Amino acid sequence: MAQFSYSRMSHLLRVSGHKLPVSRTGTEVKPGPACCVQLARCQRSVDSKKLQERQRQQMAKGLPKQKPIAGVKQVIVVASGKGGVGKSTTAVNLALGLLANDPLKSVGLLDADVYGPSIPKLMNLKGNPELSDSEAVVSLSRSARLHRLCSDFYVFFLTDNLMIPLVNYGVPCMSMGFLVDDVSPIVWRGLMVMSALEKLLRQVDWGSLDYLVVDMPPGTGDVHLSISQNIPVAGAVIVTTPQDIALLDARRGAEMFKRVNVPVLGLVQNMSVFQCPNCDHQTHIFGSDGARQLADALGVRLLGDVPLHLNIREMSDRGKPVVVSSPDSPEAEAYRKVASAVVQRLEEVET
Repeated sequence: MAQFSYSRMSHLLRVSGHKLPVSRTGTEVKPGPACCVQLARCQRSVDSKKLQERQRQQMAKGLPKQKPIAGVKQVIVVASGKGGVGKSTTAVNLALGLLANDPLKSVGLLDADVYGPSIPKLMNLKGNPELSDSEAVVSLSRSARLHRLCSDFYVFFLTDNLMIPLVNYGVPCMSMGFLVDDVSPIVWRGLMVMSALEKLLRQVDWGSLDYLVVDMPPGTGDVHLSISQNIPVAGAVIVTTPQDIALLDARRGAEMFKRVNVPVLGLVQNMSVFQCPNCDHQTHIFGSDGARQLADALGVRLLGDVPLHLNIREMSDRGKPVVVSSPDSPEAEAYRKVASAVVQRLEEVET
């Protein structure tokens, strides 16, 4: 009996599969195979939309909630798609330019380049930050030497005390370079770097700051995403040279910040022109107006041009940025103009 039922059922299915669609008059409609295919496609489309919506909801739940840095009003990140374009020098002189344009404002400087910190050299700062616990203040250098016997993680990763920034030229600074020896390589995996970055963001006693300028590492990696997703960033400044190869990476950097909803304040065209100190002849070594053309293509502003000048390099190597060491020079004026343009763009973004 079971065999008969199975054979009979198979026969009926084969016959029904070769029948043409049947339509009847009136309100009654009996769908055929073509209608079934159409209904299946509609169902798949609905299921796909539901799946995409569920994925968006899950991704939104997985993203960390942005939490402001205590005492900091606005965070400005200075980035570049590649290294060697003068990003750190621009970040330092931008911070000093903000302070020079309005001495009533307070400006801090954070070195987020964990692997290659440059702020200690550029700001002529040495030593280790102390912890804020006045009852048990310990120098990180002494504690780190003891802890270094067991791990590359330093004591400040294991304590809840705040680190006190080192200050020069009126700007409080924090950098991984204050926590390691000058020649010691930081051979850390990504998890340790992210933990270090979290400490540099959350475990520093900045006091009250109007602006915190963050010197970002080159590229568009984990550090950029972590900072963009964990703290509210007022805007990003992209540093590039007019050279085509640098502009390609600068474009990637700008597009990355747009994707994570960070306003791109504009581009800084660094090393825009070289002026001979003997005959004053100007030479566009890396090309001319490349950053201006990229800014137009991206729909952002060119914040300013900074020349390729010997004074900038020499003063930076000495830890005396041109904005404070040569305030009346044209190159210092170029940085102050960039700082003014940044403040103007911040006001436009807020409104």
